[in-house]
Amino acid sequence: MDSSNTHAVLAAMLAPAFFLTATASLLLSANNRLARIIDRARTLLRELADVGDAGERALYERRIALQRRRSLNILRAGQLLYVAISCFVGTSLAVSVDTFTGHRLGSLPILLASAGVLSMSAASLLLARESTLAVTAINEEMDHRPGKRKPD
Repeated sequence: MDSSNTHAVLAAMLAPAFFLTATASLLLSANNRLARIIDRARTLLRELADVGDAGERALYERRIALQRRRSLNILRAGQLLYVAISCFVGTSLAVSVDTFTGHRLGSLPILLASAGVLSMSAASLLLARESTLAVTAINEEMDHRPGKRKPD
């Protein structure tokens, strides 16, 4: 194999490597967010056990339901990010096999890369939705904190 072909292969493998790095960074962020959501849900569940008032109990149950929605969004985003990582690794492997073994894989590298980008995009939308839910949760808690004055 000549050096120009080697450089072309390395260049073709570079884009999936950048996507892998970005996906791994998003996955780390999603896992950290999930850990915070779980901690908050556990705190709310502990506090719920001591709540006697029916109105306050309903408020806590709504807060817990919101944390559940957040955690499901993060879970789905994480799953999509793992799919994206698999697709980007598959893209790099397909480019290598296509070039170095002489087996022609046709459109497989492009299909894998496209699937990875679509998975990453869908995961990003879920992460954005979870961020919206996080702001909703904190706003709701600030609006219903003990001792808060009612607006005039």
